[in-house]
Amino acid sequence: MTKPGEAKLSYLFQKARWGRFELKNRVKYGACCVSNYNTRDGHITPRELARTKVIAETGCGMITNQGAYPDPRGEGKAYFRQVAIFDDKFLPQFETIARTIHDNGGVAIQQILHAGRYGGIDLGYCVQPSIVPQTLPHFRSPREITRDQIRQTIREHAEAAARAVRAGFDGTEVTSFMGYLLANFNSRFTNQRTDEYGGSIENRGRFMRELIDAIKQATPDNPLILRLNGAELMDRWGGNSEDECFELMRQAAGCGVDMISVTVGWQEAPDSSIGRDIPPGHWNRLAARAKKLLPEVPIAFGVRLPDPVMANECIGNGEFDFWEVCRPLLADPQMLRKAAEDRLDEVRRCVGSLNCLSRLFRDLPYTCTMNPALGHEIEPEYAITPAAVRKRIMVIGAGPAGMEFAVTAAQRGHDVTVFEKSERIGGMLTGYAANDLANRADLQSVISYYEAMARKLNIGLRLGTTVDPRLMREMLHDFDVAVVATGTVLHRAALPPTEDGRKILDGLDVALGREAVNGTVAVLGGGKVGLTIAESLASRGHPVTIIEGQKRLAGDVMPSFKWRHSAWVEELKIASVTGARMSKVTAEGVHVVDGKGEKRIIGADTVIAASPRISNHGLVNEFEWMVDELHVCGDAVLPRGLGPSIHDAYRLGCRI
Repeated sequence: MTKPGEAKLSYLFQKARWGRFELKNRVKYGACCVSNYNTRDGHITPRELARTKVIAETGCGMITNQGAYPDPRGEGKAYFRQVAIFDDKFLPQFETIARTIHDNGGVAIQQILHAGRYGGIDLGYCVQPSIVPQTLPHFRSPREITRDQIRQTIREHAEAAARAVRAGFDGTEVTSFMGYLLANFNSRFTNQRTDEYGGSIENRGRFMRELIDAIKQATPDNPLILRLNGAELMDRWGGNSEDECFELMRQAAGCGVDMISVTVGWQEAPDSSIGRDIPPGHWNRLAARAKKLLPEVPIAFGVRLPDPVMANECIGNGEFDFWEVCRPLLADPQMLRKAAEDRLDEVRRCVGSLNCLSRLFRDLPYTCTMNPALGHEIEPEYAITPAAVRKRIMVIGAGPAGMEFAVTAAQRGHDVTVFEKSERIGGMLTGYAANDLANRADLQSVISYYEAMARKLNIGLRLGTTVDPRLMREMLHDFDVAVVATGTVLHRAALPPTEDGRKILDGLDVALGREAVNGTVAVLGGGKVGLTIAESLASRGHPVTIIEGQKRLAGDVMPSFKWRHSAWVEELKIASVTGARMSKVTAEGVHVVDGKGEKRIIGADTVIAASPRISNHGLVNEFEWMVDELHVCGDAVLPRGLGPSIHDAYRLGCRI
């Protein structure tokens, strides 16, 4: 029987014929880079198999396993714990993955990932078509690949594809996404060869065409997918134009490739492609162009397209054939099932913070801001299980930490009531989202999710209620557990003294619209809160100067988003003084000694303190003798941010 959401999203959930396969829907799980959950020598771990089981159960019609490097030298290896597929010794665990996908009704695709310019992580060098210096210092020194090595690399890809098919996969995929080896040959930037593999776009595409031919010969009965750039975003470095990208797609189609996945961007591209500063649907035009160019070739697409409703419309409009989705399913593996049941308000939306990539670029296993269980699927401690004893729990504070704990505890069967002094849930995130220059809807969706889950789980919400010892005494013995999730407060004792009647505004009050801002502005603190306030005010016409004690701005910003704040600061002409020590605030402005030891006065009509903020955990001491169990979570433990707060609260909710 058709579920209500399936009827609403009929294009997304319709069955699809792809060669000899019938897919149960038009959703392709994208390989989403690698997990870094595996061993340094390329073997798959139980941790990875547990994650794969969750992926297989997402309900996607096609599931692409993460990219495996195909060469025994490790030149294609991009990440410390990337899986390998260059030898039959790796087959047993690939067999397990393929079987798990099939058991859940999915078509299984194995991605082959040779990182090229970004590879050789254990070697100290990388291979690419030409010796083009790295623009990012953490990548390895380049060596030019020879003709013989090209032939060997193509042969290794074909052998890897045949090996994947022997393991039970239905087909294979080769990716150029993020600027890997295939992209290196295709691009004018990294391919400056003068032989038959370089020069004209016909020659630059030769490696790709030979690769397709070799894999098709090695696996004649199994489909091959190519992930190709619709836009490189490498204009600054002399990369391909969009027209050249689409000519390469035409070449791939002429070689008989069975599907093209349209991607955007390289790792070193100076412009964003998948972060939350890119509006959802921004790149859809590239998929539509590919479909118009190649109407007979199935097109998969999902770059910065986290919404199944939009994906359904795009498929219905003929813009592409399959919604390729990964990060939204990392954030909420049940998204498709919720969509099918018309429960989209209960979806944990991917907020595009790119915590996943930030950790990979630090050689760590990836995690997700919104999904605390990602990567811990094998650990019983991270599972939401029925509570042994049902408890009455009060949560003090309705920010992300308090609400995440409340939802998790309620799902386990506890009776939960949340107390919040303001008139709505969300805490500091409400103000942060309201001033964010990126896609505000992403951050606001976090609050909407908690509102929906509070209704679903009958979580009590006592808004506009300040919890103090007096109120606690009135409720004595009404609750078995109290959880303090009161976030942070401005550490006013650490602020410079004021004279001449000057006032330093709390950044949170400004963000929430409780305080008016006039004229020129000095923002004390250049972390993510200070940057967000400064950017918001500058975008509204206020001249802004950020004053930061550290040597650099954005010290607490996600590594993959630091550049975005730097770009906004430059675009909005926000001044900054770093390495600064503030002595006082007077009628003239903020008196500082800058990083060079020079005394300065930063003139400002309004002075706003975004930091320092300290944990607001005063209730812990006051409630110690008033309740059976007392816990603290989120920023009330230590000021950190959205991801750590959600993870901390989830773990606490799982064990209460």
